[in-house]
Amino acid sequence: MSKPVMRKLRCAVYTRKSSEEGLNMEFNSLEAQREACEAYVASHKQEGWLLVPDHYDDGGFSGGTLERPALKRLLADIEAGRVDVVVVYKIDRLSRSLMDFAKLVEAFDRRSVTFVSVTQAFSTTTSMGRLTLNILLSFAQFEREVTGERIRDKFAASRKKGMWMGGWAPFGYEVKNRKLVINDQNAETVRWIFRRFVTLGSATLLARELKLKDVRNRYGQAIDKGVLYKMLNNRTYIGDAVHKGTAYPGEHDAIIERKLWDQVHSILQESPRKRAAKHRAQTPALLKGLIFDPAGVAMSPTHTRRRGKLYRYYVSQQTIKGAAASSAAFRVPAGEIEEIVIDQVRCVLASPELIVATWKQMRVHMPGATERWVRDALVDFDQVWSELFPAEQSRILQLVAAKVVVDTAKVDVYLRVDGFASLIADLKGSGPITEAA
Repeated sequence: MSKPVMRKLRCAVYTRKSSEEGLNMEFNSLEAQREACEAYVASHKQEGWLLVPDHYDDGGFSGGTLERPALKRLLADIEAGRVDVVVVYKIDRLSRSLMDFAKLVEAFDRRSVTFVSVTQAFSTTTSMGRLTLNILLSFAQFEREVTGERIRDKFAASRKKGMWMGGWAPFGYEVKNRKLVINDQNAETVRWIFRRFVTLGSATLLARELKLKDVRNRYGQAIDKGVLYKMLNNRTYIGDAVHKGTAYPGEHDAIIERKLWDQVHSILQESPRKRAAKHRAQTPALLKGLIFDPAGVAMSPTHTRRRGKLYRYYVSQQTIKGAAASSAAFRVPAGEIEEIVIDQVRCVLASPELIVATWKQMRVHMPGATERWVRDALVDFDQVWSELFPAEQSRILQLVAAKVVVDTAKVDVYLRVDGFASLIADLKGSGPITEAA
């Protein structure tokens, strides 16, 4: 009597571990799973089970996704007809997602591949096996979701205690022994940024100034306007640990004092448009102390209101003191004369004469300054001027203009070269200009 021909079944063992912890041990979890699976295959040798030589091991990959290199290789071998049985230690080693597992079972059925779990004996070839499989997978997915909730609860509890829970350390800090520690050099840059914002009152202007000074974070990235707003709103800098919008006292030291933080946020509470409108409503007399009449007599700012509208003027001191006859009273509209003076100042910014003169003046205090460097600084400043608030414009005019003489037919503006040198030194030299580590 002849024996029936026994069909050989090629068995592929698949192992997986979610984390990389312990994988460098002499006998790790993947090897333990493989040993149990190989013993199970050997016990079915009389049924024609043979172990394929390839290893399909995914160390450090979650069961919640199918994006795993060894699993992809296994599926490719199944499609190529090289595997008949897939053996795993537990079904959650193959997948923890019910939807993903349904896709895998569909792929197995398409190539008539059987799925076997060593510790949970059943076969996917029967309806009862499929029911058992779906029940086990449902519990596996439930366990995964409960584990996620447990991790999130632990994270929230740790943040309430002020602990640093990982991620990108804010600029000005570095992570040592899982705690935030202040980096002195970068922290000084952060303090200067906060103080400068209080002075300028504008993130746009501060971002341009940071670009001009080439200030960068530890990763070599420029600090643009978006990054700047994140920094100014990051409560980590005042020693807080924030979780889902709620701040708790942190374990780390603060970089920014509370008083400076409050000053910054009193400015941020107003929208940029409101801030600009407020500054325009409080427009200072840009030419106060600089403007003179044709006789060389100083002119003072004054204003009047008509039907609720404000009209500003510069009036000669002789007129104010009554020394001049009413017919000889000298008065000019403030807005018009200020615009003329500003236009003249901006026109000479890129002139070769001013660039060379300013460069020679700066070399006394900054020997490393080049003519091109001075020219670029003046051109960049011209682009920024229109976005400055009136108070800042007034300060700069007082710095670069020596005198403004107004006549009925012309306006003469006398500039100070040393003032432009001081302006560039202020833009380029105030605060840190070295690249942040």
